[in-house]
Amino acid sequence: MTITDPISDMLTRLRNAIAVKHTNTKLPYSKLKLAILDILSKEGMIGEVSKVGRGTTKSLEVILKYENGQPVIHEVERISKPSNRVYLKATDIYSPKNRYGFYIISTSKGLMTSKDARKNHLGGEVLLSIW
Repeated sequence: MTITDPISDMLTRLRNAIAVKHTNTKLPYSKLKLAILDILSKEGMIGEVSKVGRGTTKSLEVILKYENGQPVIHEVERISKPSNRVYLKATDIYSPKNRYGFYIISTSKGLMTSKDARKNHLGGEVLLSIW
């Protein structure tokens, strides 16, 4: 079985691991997933991300973060899907959930948060929202 949307699969695996209070989870490796997870790590939503294995058996190991027994990630939602791409101009970018969350946007300068994209006057494809 092939996965048509690997980013949605990654987000589902993260949601499932958080729902059962796992401390870490493993995901299939890709450069895009690693870039997304690096942004989440820099923003303090997850712990460390590390590459495990080599060759065709590479995977990503993600340490999940909890505060007072509650997960730091409350909700994560895929915005732009293979069947429905969503793009925003730099002037239309805003913060979801009354500034508690952020978008991860694929711009011409690489992946960045909605705050960074707005600051750099860059628009692009909105991959996901998280808070």
